[in-house]
Amino acid sequence: MTNITGTQSAAKLQKTLGLWHIIIIGLAYIQPMTLFDTFGLVSEESHFHVPTSYIIALIAILFTSISYGHMIRRYPSSGSAYTYAQKSIHPNVGFMVGWSSWLDYLLSPMVNIILAVIYLEALFPDVNHWVWVIVLTAFMTGINLRGARFVANFNSLIVLVQLIVIGVFTWLVYSKLQAGYNADGVISPEAASQLWSLEPFWNSLTEVGPLITGATLLCFSFTGFDSLSSLAEETKDTEKTLPKAIFLTALIAGVIFIISTYFMQLYFPSAPGNYFKNIAETQPEILLLVGGSLFQAYVLGFAIVTVMASGISAHAGVSRLMYVMGRDGVINKKIFGHISPKSFTPSYNILIVGVVALTAGFMDLDIVISMISFGALTAFTFVNLSVISRYALRDGRTKTAKDIFSFIVIPLLGFISIFAMWVEIEATALKFGLWWAMFGILYLGYKTKGFKHPAPQHNEFE
Repeated sequence: MTNITGTQSAAKLQKTLGLWHIIIIGLAYIQPMTLFDTFGLVSEESHFHVPTSYIIALIAILFTSISYGHMIRRYPSSGSAYTYAQKSIHPNVGFMVGWSSWLDYLLSPMVNIILAVIYLEALFPDVNHWVWVIVLTAFMTGINLRGARFVANFNSLIVLVQLIVIGVFTWLVYSKLQAGYNADGVISPEAASQLWSLEPFWNSLTEVGPLITGATLLCFSFTGFDSLSSLAEETKDTEKTLPKAIFLTALIAGVIFIISTYFMQLYFPSAPGNYFKNIAETQPEILLLVGGSLFQAYVLGFAIVTVMASGISAHAGVSRLMYVMGRDGVINKKIFGHISPKSFTPSYNILIVGVVALTAGFMDLDIVISMISFGALTAFTFVNLSVISRYALRDGRTKTAKDIFSFIVIPLLGFISIFAMWVEIEATALKFGLWWAMFGILYLGYKTKGFKHPAPQHNEFE
């Protein structure tokens, strides 16, 4: 984009990111090592079928990632689902999607602060947790103030080491299983959980409902893929690069999750309460049980870096969503629509997100993850509906079999997959999400003078 340096109002986001920059930011946001943190909780919810819940989540995510690609080609904006629903359905719907998405984007950096504090407390139990919250938040905010390209470069090595750690861990589990041992002891020849078994995926007692409940929790594990759409205005050749990056990010992460948790489920075949003191915070105990205290110490030390990389990417995503909503004028334009003429970042938003992240000192991990699920499912739902509304209904792209498949069948399958997760969403997530949505409706009513006018919008694509 053209850079006019004369005034702050002329500063814009800069196109500096290529395909692998985007994938690296996405994988850092997803943080593949999060599979250790969620394993116990999802194992309990899915009745010990974590890899199957990952498969269900991945199918829904891949359908939805295709819908994101369609919408990015039409609206290459950093507003993501907010912009797509605003332009394709109605400005008021777009506002509510953006408002709900804040529960996903705004709380994601907080999750990573909480996780980092859990790991640090396991290593340094005598240090007050507020020390870690403040230091980590300041670090995350400072990195983001340097710009998206710097974030991508910072995350590259971290993602590579994460993949190596997961590979070593999976090999350790595989070796123990091959030797005839799991967390319960010696595996008898008659046991269902042999090294190569369908048991982690399905057995005679498997129920679909619990599998889908597990998948709704695992939406948290995939939230990085959709946040990449918020980098649209900083990506080179956006319409070609970003859809491919979003799909590949989700696919790569999903394959890693499924393979790793297959072996983990074989190693921990029973109720997670039999192995872990706190099933919502299982990473420290999993690492200890599989690799020993030295392995645990090294990986937990690195895990602190990985969750910070994820938090940095999440921080980047939400600050850009806030920027687009501010640019539109649905929230304060002077503050939220500001771009720093020096760093070309939404610097005020980055600082605001940092302040919000400080509240991690008061929050529990399971509650925050539940709230994120509501925001993520809202965004995924309306991205699929936006494709049908924009391409099939408004543009009339229904004349050929290819168009019908691309703009009706695929997004409809994505919508149905996400709807199945809505049916099984946790009550806590639904309650907090509906309260948040109610506040959004009240604010929208004020902003539109009692809904007499549509919500303000930026006319860049019209």
